[in-house]
Amino acid sequence: MTLPSTAREVHLASRPEGFPTPENFDLVEVPLPEIAEGRLLVRNLVMSVDPYMRGRMGLGKSYVAPYGIGEALTGGAVGEVVASEAPGFEVGDTVLHGLGWREYSAVDAAEATKVDPRTAPVGAYLGVLGMPGMTAYAGLLDVASFKEGDVVFVSGAAGAVGQVAGQVARLRGAARVIGSAGSDAKVKYLVDELGFDAAFNYKDGPVGELLHRAAPDGIDVYFDNVGGEHLEAAIDSATTFGRIALCGSIANYNTSTPTGPRNLGLAVGKRLTLRGFLVKDHEHLREQFVREVGGWIASDELRYQETVTEGIDRAPAAFIGMLRGENVGKALVTL
Repeated sequence: MTLPSTAREVHLASRPEGFPTPENFDLVEVPLPEIAEGRLLVRNLVMSVDPYMRGRMGLGKSYVAPYGIGEALTGGAVGEVVASEAPGFEVGDTVLHGLGWREYSAVDAAEATKVDPRTAPVGAYLGVLGMPGMTAYAGLLDVASFKEGDVVFVSGAAGAVGQVAGQVARLRGAARVIGSAGSDAKVKYLVDELGFDAAFNYKDGPVGELLHRAAPDGIDVYFDNVGGEHLEAAIDSATTFGRIALCGSIANYNTSTPTGPRNLGLAVGKRLTLRGFLVKDHEHLREQFVREVGGWIASDELRYQETVTEGIDRAPAAFIGMLRGENVGKALVTL
């Protein structure tokens, strides 16, 4: 194939204050990257937009370095190898890598993983079979020490991670699975499509009251994607020796005045475990995750949705929409 001489990529133009706006991003045309020994040139087909990226747009303390102003953003992507200077990779291979937000990426072969588009749609490797799915699986089983018969509450349950976490709990034998979401349509999706036992729209009232109605006898496990009021409600509803997996705090990502649980003292008497985690620390579960979740997808026991936006020029809008909860399931951009 004939390659272009230039390609587009999305740069961070300025650091957001509050919710990001289109003005925080620039779409820039750059020369097509050249590749050296051990690297691949990849034409990206689909890329991921994820909540964690919001933290990298600021300068606050984090587990990963911030994006640089005037530099291309990065994120998960799947693409086709169009040139290779690395043994084991050939033109035409489909690979997963971390240099999205650009049409063409020069990728270190050591940072690329072959995937099979015949086994699953390429977007699935960024969602249900990728980092979000693995996050849900590890967070529930490893971090929250889920066991059969637990009552499980998942916040942000219609998102990329939440939709998997709730279904894994159900399929692993939870006594009851409860989810929260930000619209009545998402609540219906959780119950009717994903098999949650109960779900509520957190905009309908105080989260603590809504959770108590859904789980009057309390919860054993809370998978936290939201933080803030949700975390406070979960601590209040937690049973003795309850476990909380702290995955994300999207309620605080776009505010200069973050809120935390005012009732943390209850964790002492209840002997709760609250544990933050990063998915990269749980690679020992990778093969088990692919085997078990892949099997559930193949048998239609685990379902998922994606919200797909077309065009790299619309990636900033997709990202902003994801932060505002406009997506159902994994938010993706096709190129």
